[in-house]
Amino acid sequence: MQASEIRELSREEIDEELERTQEELFNLRFRASYEELENPSLIRELRRNIARLMTIRGEAAGADDE
Repeated sequence: MQASEIRELSREEIDEELERTQEELFNLRFRASYEELENPSLIRELRRNIARLMTIRGEAAGADDE
């Protein structure tokens, strides 16, 4: 998910997407612990998406304070 796409989402949608992505990452790590993944780079992609979501959520919270 691109940063521009995330910025178009509401605060609630960002929170929902963040929760869904974190759950997906947990499940992927769990599967990786006992079987080989077809696409191990997906873990890296999910971690980056989580970072983007959290960064933009923080930016929005900072803008709300002003």
